Amino acid sequence: MANHSKKRRWIWFVALMPVLGGAVFFSLKAIGTSSPKIDPDKIVRAERIDLARSVVATGKIEPVTKVEIKSKASGIIQSLPVNVGDYVRKGQVICELDKNDLLPRLREAQAALSVAEATLKSAQADYERYKVEASGPDVPFLKRDMERARKMFHDGLIAQNARDDAEKNYEMALNRQQSAIVNLGVARAAIAKAEAQRDQSKAVLARAEEDLRNATITSPIDGVVLSRDREIGDAVSSILVMGSGATLIMTLGNLDEVYVKGKVDEADIGKIWMGQPARIVVEPYKEEKFWGKVTKISPMGVEKENVTTFEVRVSISNESRKLRALMTANAEIILEERKGVIAVPEGAILYNKDKSTAVEIPDPTNEKGKRRVAVVTGISNGSRTQIVKGVSEGQQVILQ
Repeated sequence: MANHSKKRRWIWFVALMPVLGGAVFFSLKAIGTSSPKIDPDKIVRAERIDLARSVVATGKIEPVTKVEIKSKASGIIQSLPVNVGDYVRKGQVICELDKNDLLPRLREAQAALSVAEATLKSAQADYERYKVEASGPDVPFLKRDMERARKMFHDGLIAQNARDDAEKNYEMALNRQQSAIVNLGVARAAIAKAEAQRDQSKAVLARAEEDLRNATITSPIDGVVLSRDREIGDAVSSILVMGSGATLIMTLGNLDEVYVKGKVDEADIGKIWMGQPARIVVEPYKEEKFWGKVTKISPMGVEKENVTTFEVRVSISNESRKLRALMTANAEIILEERKGVIAVPEGAILYNKDKSTAVEIPDPTNEKGKRRVAVVTGISNGSRTQIVKGVSEGQQVILQ
């Protein structure tokens, strides 16, 4: 009986020898061949974050209100009391031109107006005098005197020369009346001419006064001096004469409210609406976010290299005045935002031909040291992508 038991143990031992040998062989092989080592810098963890999908419009900071200062008068700059960066109030003097030529011209215009007004008064006085003479106030009296003299001469009461004198005086009065009537028309013409000369002198005086006022340039807005393009002693040309080619003296801008003008691809323009919130980042304040809203969407796109984009303007309140004109800014227009979602870097996502997605996770048991896991993705902000299914919070994934 004992021999039979020994024999059975021996048979089991012989049968297990190949299995034990194989296990030892593969164990030694596994020990001798380690999994490929993955660069620790390429291993990241899935995190729970707030994620937003957005469109970024890159552009320059511009003031909503910007004014180019040009002079209405021509002359030489005598004073520039403000400099770049200075804050100015509406009505404040920002430039003065030399008035040495303007003041004599003003006095000359004032004197010419005085002469014209005196000439007008003289013409008006002549008119009134001729008006009286034209009415012939003494003609009826002299006529009666002549008729009386003729009767008395006929009755032999006066001499002939007395009658002749009466007739002469009457004829002279009639001549004076006729002459006055003619002169009355001349006086009217003289008044009209004098009035025209007076009006012309007034216009010349008004222009001289305007030129003198225009020699003192004041700020049309509350704002900041963005640029000063001329210096004291420089000559400037009048915008009234040269139009848009007139000399630019300086540029002012109101920086209380600024905007970023950027371009948005046509694929995203339908997701943007007026008043849509946006986050703005500028180079000097990378860690600080400025908030704004969409205030303009171009109705017409611009095609370049077969890509159509639309201009979008994002306005920003700038009460702190940290934002300055022409700063480079990225306006992130928020299309969709989700709170507390699991996300991994975009560089960890693998895109398959069938449009499915996956990630790779470390796996020491795999001969490659990693394995692929299918995932379902959600929104992406370009740098991080939401993982809806397939990866849990804190799980390691490999950057490609």
